[in-house]
Amino acid sequence: MKNILIFAEGKISDSFIDRLNQKRVGDHHYIVMSVSEIQLPKKLQVSMDFIQADPTSYSKVRRVFRSYDISMVFILLNTLEDTGEALKNVRRIDEKLYVVILDLWNGFSKLEQNSTHIIDSNEILSNRLYNYLPGVPVVAQSIGLGEGEVMEVLVPFGSAFSYRHVGSINQVKWKIAAIYRNNKLILPTNATMIRPQDTLLMVGKPQVLSNIFRRIHDREGLFPEPFGKNLLLYIDMDIDSERMIEYINEAKYLCDKLENRKLYVRVYNPGDFDKINLLRKFDSDNVDIMILYNENEFNVSIMEEVMRDKDIGLVFASMDSINDDILFSIYDNNKLLYVFGDESIQNIEKSVILVTNEQDMEAISSFSFYVSETLKLKLCLCIYDPEASFAESDRIVEHYETLSHIFQYHIDIDKKVTNPVRAISEMTKVLQIAPMKRNMKKGNFLSRFSTKVDDHILRNDGHPKLLIPVDTL
Repeated sequence: MKNILIFAEGKISDSFIDRLNQKRVGDHHYIVMSVSEIQLPKKLQVSMDFIQADPTSYSKVRRVFRSYDISMVFILLNTLEDTGEALKNVRRIDEKLYVVILDLWNGFSKLEQNSTHIIDSNEILSNRLYNYLPGVPVVAQSIGLGEGEVMEVLVPFGSAFSYRHVGSINQVKWKIAAIYRNNKLILPTNATMIRPQDTLLMVGKPQVLSNIFRRIHDREGLFPEPFGKNLLLYIDMDIDSERMIEYINEAKYLCDKLENRKLYVRVYNPGDFDKINLLRKFDSDNVDIMILYNENEFNVSIMEEVMRDKDIGLVFASMDSINDDILFSIYDNNKLLYVFGDESIQNIEKSVILVTNEQDMEAISSFSFYVSETLKLKLCLCIYDPEASFAESDRIVEHYETLSHIFQYHIDIDKKVTNPVRAISEMTKVLQIAPMKRNMKKGNFLSRFSTKVDDHILRNDGHPKLLIPVDTL
């Protein structure tokens, strides 16, 4: 939940507060600070506190900042002098905090601060009137069907889109048309890097843009979100009978490390009733076990129903039980896949990423830090090439090092002239994090002779693996 501070005075601020209450945008908490009493809505539908104090008083503003972790400030005051003093107070406390100022006097036009956004009311009204003249092109706010096919979004710190190149983002049925940075327009190319506090102008199908908006603003640190909230363990007793107690212990271990998560266990082809009774002992408030006696074989539609109805974000499965239908189902429903290995997740010490192409590496980068931090694992970016072609990986290294500074989480960069598949097979106590693609298939005998890293991901080499769907990121 973000705490948003509003310095309020006058009819515009009253109208703004009413709109916040009606629209209920996001999971935010609002702190309204005003020198005079504010007429709050009779029925509050959002989380809101009112503080009667003077925003031009530094000591009183500082007291609010000490009481709340403020993430954003709106300054909506009636005089130029009060607005300027309120801004000075905020900047004395935090120079980089994002501030929105309503400028009724054109008094802040020369203000040059990257983290301050000026709304010039006179300019907005004059532009709106100008649009009604005959023969004048309509400005962006009036273009199109008005159904949400043109959208702009501010990229927050910690977003999965931060520090990614435009070309690394799969844009199907939508496009990044422009980027606004420091009050300048950028027409992006594939090589343009998106930075925090950039405003993206996006065009596309309204529903797609709504999904992209949520993806940009999805909170980090809530594993396995943004793919879903809960966990699903799939067990086929015809295949997993010998190790299924190990599997449920691993899945439960991860579930217990997370907050407000639930583990759903679905058992197919039940046969050993002694082991089924052992499984039932795990049933609890956060572990839901269901034995599917009426299903003689795995049914993809049942898995999809569980993933949809139970808000599943991560699916556990053994390497032997996975087939191409399961892979496609998990990918098509945009879920993470954890493949059990010989080493239990409780004993894993390091997460490793074998570098492939730049687009895939950027797509999984933020989530790799996010997973490693959640599980308290060392993170290693492995650049292994038998031909020593390291120049192509320079931008990938730069990207990961940048994220390392942002997340304040150390990453090891390991460059070696070696066969990548052989090198990772010799590692111990590692979790391999890898991209999951639409055309990914389970490894077969012929894949052993492939030179592509992707063809070896779903081979049973002993390491547990976390696969992240990339075409949807």
